[in-house]
Amino acid sequence: MNKKKITLAVTGLNNTDNPGPGVPFIRGIKESEEFDARIIGLVYENLEPGIYMEDLCDRIFQIPYPSSGSDELIERIENIHLQEKIDVLIPNLDAELFSFMKNEERLRNHGIHTFLPNLKQFQEREKDKLQEFGRKYGIKVPGSINMSTLGQINDLEDKFDYPVMIKGQFYDAYVAHNKEQVKQAFHKIASKWGFPVIAQEFVKGTEVNVIALGDGKGNTIAAVPMRKQYITDKGKAWGGITLADEKMMELSRSIISKTKWKGGMELELIKTNGGEYFLIEINPRIPAWVYLAIGAGQNIPEALVKLALGMNVQRMTEYKIGKMFVRYSYDAIVDLEKFAAISINKEI
Repeated sequence: MNKKKITLAVTGLNNTDNPGPGVPFIRGIKESEEFDARIIGLVYENLEPGIYMEDLCDRIFQIPYPSSGSDELIERIENIHLQEKIDVLIPNLDAELFSFMKNEERLRNHGIHTFLPNLKQFQEREKDKLQEFGRKYGIKVPGSINMSTLGQINDLEDKFDYPVMIKGQFYDAYVAHNKEQVKQAFHKIASKWGFPVIAQEFVKGTEVNVIALGDGKGNTIAAVPMRKQYITDKGKAWGGITLADEKMMELSRSIISKTKWKGGMELELIKTNGGEYFLIEINPRIPAWVYLAIGAGQNIPEALVKLALGMNVQRMTEYKIGKMFVRYSYDAIVDLEKFAAISINKEI
């Protein structure tokens, strides 16, 4: 079978203790039986490990943070496109998605295809709106308060018992067992991610997750549930195992059907000892543990690229239960020239 040649640009190569999905996404594409992909790595920092991994990317370009303005970011993408003729762009980080969604048509006019949620889908599942999302779609979610001042701690204590979860609107979450810990977490998150800071009711149980892919018409193209077996102090899965859990699958299919979700997503759930499921977060993109889904038999990166290109995609309903992933660190020895090139020239 002749593979289709494409040029694929991917962000999220920050494969650190807070890993991005870029590296495992690229691994999935390299294992595709349908694509022969030239890989363009898009990085924000000159020390993102994906830059230095052998045989991962064909070219690397540094791009400006979305906070500098979406026009500057998109202009840089257009400039890279002049050199590389990008067919598909896959953004993998929450904080950049708004800029790419807003400019989806502008990119498409250049021949750069994406497959992202629309703005309504993206905004209604934001952490500070999760209670409204739960009410609208009939899903159990923990109670929460959107905090903009420390004076709201009294409201928090009136509504919830300790511990509580303190979360940023994009990233970071801390368990707070008392008022002082709430203050510390509030200051850390507000200085990094701005407002609101979300205080969420702590639901006791087991954290489970689902990676899923929606076609934008209400159909679930792929879904794999897993349980985290090892969690870092940043709350990231450093090991996990696929599960047989029809309730999680039903919940995932229901959310995708009701929202007509377009693109990748991760559902973060708490399963209580009584067997109830509480939705604690929806991440609007492919998660960093996507390679577990690939290993379990669902090549979600390949399916997402096919959707972006308007190709026919078969629904994947089977996956291997009891497949595990174990993440590890690995010291790559690289020459200073590569670091200097990305630092000075902003490309390799």
